[in-house]
Amino acid sequence: MNDQFTLVTGASKGIGRACAERLAGAGFNVIGLARKQPSEEFPGEFYEVDVADREALTAFLKWLTKEKPVVNLINNVGLAGPELLQDVTSETLDRVIETNLVSAILCAKYCSGAMKKSRQGRIINISTELILGAPTRTAYGGAKAALASVSRTWALELAQFGITVNTIAPGPVDTEFFLQNNPVGSDIRQQKLDRIPLGRFATPADIANLANFLMSPEAAYITGQIFHIDGGSSIASAPLF
Repeated sequence: MNDQFTLVTGASKGIGRACAERLAGAGFNVIGLARKQPSEEFPGEFYEVDVADREALTAFLKWLTKEKPVVNLINNVGLAGPELLQDVTSETLDRVIETNLVSAILCAKYCSGAMKKSRQGRIINISTELILGAPTRTAYGGAKAALASVSRTWALELAQFGITVNTIAPGPVDTEFFLQNNPVGSDIRQQKLDRIPLGRFATPADIANLANFLMSPEAAYITGQIFHIDGGSSIASAPLF
């Protein structure tokens, strides 16, 4: 593990940051990627790259995978771009799909080379509960649903090399961004909370703990799966009580 690396996209804050910290604490060499430097010291190497810039991301990945054997990958970066169907713009579609789907494909394409050579590897794609459907999420839900689908394709293609590929689909996670749009005491926050049978929002650590498990030797026989980690909110549209 000491001479191998784990790449986490969208690693400056939220779920990505929590995954980076959890894995670094478990002994992984973490490389973080995001548009901006994190506000606090990062637990590993960090690079500023806008994953929506396909040329810049491709150039970075070509350099990185020549310099360092990346055998684990967490495609976490996300961009919502909420719009009703009649308001969807081509600009939103392009950026949301580029950020959520195309960047993940490129990261997996280049990082899987070292995984194949070492005949081991883990790829985790962070999707969302909203792949099940939600208003204003045509672009975001569609891109993240496609990401869950390609995870299963990669699981089939890469199994012969000992590489596993899984998807984590979180429900609402109490990140800084979520708090901005769902402030404490607001009606929208309470409405979302009421849909969660376990009675609380996820923390970034909840997602990171599952990612850490999927990276472990104990998870070596798990591949092609979608894990809904949402306190039960995806079971039905609302608790029946």
